[in-house]
Amino acid sequence: MNKILVVEDDAAIREGIKGFLQSHNFLVDEAEDGAIALAKVKKSQPDLVILDLGLPKISGESVCREIKKDYPEISVIMLTAKNRSEDVVGGFTSGADDYISKPFELDELLARVTARLKGNSDEKVQVADLVLDPQSVSVTRAGKSIKLSPHEFKLLHYLMNNKGKVLSRDMILNRVWQYSYDVDSRVVDVYIGYLRKKIDHNSKKKLISSVRGFGYVIKE
Repeated sequence: MNKILVVEDDAAIREGIKGFLQSHNFLVDEAEDGAIALAKVKKSQPDLVILDLGLPKISGESVCREIKKDYPEISVIMLTAKNRSEDVVGGFTSGADDYISKPFELDELLARVTARLKGNSDEKVQVADLVLDPQSVSVTRAGKSIKLSPHEFKLLHYLMNNKGKVLSRDMILNRVWQYSYDVDSRVVDVYIGYLRKKIDHNSKKKLISSVRGFGYVIKE
């Protein structure tokens, strides 16, 4: 049974989410601020954290960064009343896996949670001399380790799992960001740029290519 931690300072919202998820057979714990959340993550290591952005004591972004630094395998869904594009990008930059704005339907939240908990394949994938290992959350090229952020890792994993296939921005948004409606395709372009600098910059053979008018592809 999957464990979920709900981090929200509004007691009514927190208890509402908790009760709803428990009714769908999840093990649910709760925290009303960032400090308590980090302590509970360290103690129980949940499978997924639903994290409010506007928390007292420690901000949601800071909590997310700490979780992803120590436990990159834990999925984080940001929950916030903010919907400005800079807030969305800020949430993703801190390592969030998905983003949902208040007010929201509990059924939509459940769909996001379920999608995140399905996870990805644990098998290693390889393109040329680039190797990604989901179990150890590691990436190497020509034997040299490459450090990626959580979203960079997920984007690269998706590209490598579809080696030789052109993936549109919409496809990438849907898979990597679960198509958060506040996020546009520019986020994809930004993260592709990050990956190219880390994966291809120091190599003669470039693996990540753009296909004008269609999207991106990784191939040997």
